[in-house]
Amino acid sequence: MKGLAGKTALITGASSGIGQAIAVRLAQEGCNIAINHRKSAEDAEDTEELALQKACGQAAECGVETLIIQGDVSKEEDILQMMSATVDKFGSLDILINNAGIQTERASHEVQTDEFDRVIAVNLRGAYLCAREMIKHLLEQQRSGVIINISSVHEIIPRPMYISYSISKGGMGNLTKTLALEYAKRGIRVNGVAPGATITPINESWTDDPNKQAIVESHIPMGRAGTSEEMAAAVAFLASDEAAYITGQTLFIDGGLTLYADFQETWSA
Repeated sequence: MKGLAGKTALITGASSGIGQAIAVRLAQEGCNIAINHRKSAEDAEDTEELALQKACGQAAECGVETLIIQGDVSKEEDILQMMSATVDKFGSLDILINNAGIQTERASHEVQTDEFDRVIAVNLRGAYLCAREMIKHLLEQQRSGVIINISSVHEIIPRPMYISYSISKGGMGNLTKTLALEYAKRGIRVNGVAPGATITPINESWTDDPNKQAIVESHIPMGRAGTSEEMAAAVAFLASDEAAYITGQTLFIDGGLTLYADFQETWSA
């Protein structure tokens, strides 16, 4: 896509799932990629290998460079180190993908405070701190740039049993809009991508069970779950110059899940 080749992108939580697919797609578009992981260096290396394979094929060199960075986005010191390491290697940072996220399942009245705080710290506080440091970098270098927050359909659809996750994604929606408005005149675009039901390792509780997957997909108007590659394609578009006039928006990639699927067939007069 237009304007991506030669840019540098940092993707948090890029060792698997949607984060991995985003890293691979951006590498294919010619971006240098910084691959963040929290604890699995081996999985991050798999992302790096796949990204270089897709970007370069059999060529010994193709101009795409990579960096693997360990860091927990719930820790401010780790975020500062990630940003510093990326800029030290590549000289600048053009694109930030706030993808790292976790969830816990528990009845809302039974959620422990430390469980709640952990989800908010990773999904929302971490995304803000990464964005804050990215904006500081862009302002200091007087550069334009792009921030993309990976949200969820649960930014707008309540999710019982996942109260902290739902709150974090709802907050991410307003984080996206607020930063987009505040820094639009500085050449910094901020958008969100909100996946629906997606086949990723985090969803293996239903993707590994055909019966459960059928139940999930019965609520999706298009009748199927999405893929990580489909989410990555939307991210690549929003990061590119093709989306130069788009900011403050959350793009829902959900097969129609947010269209009130129960109304697909009329059940009231």
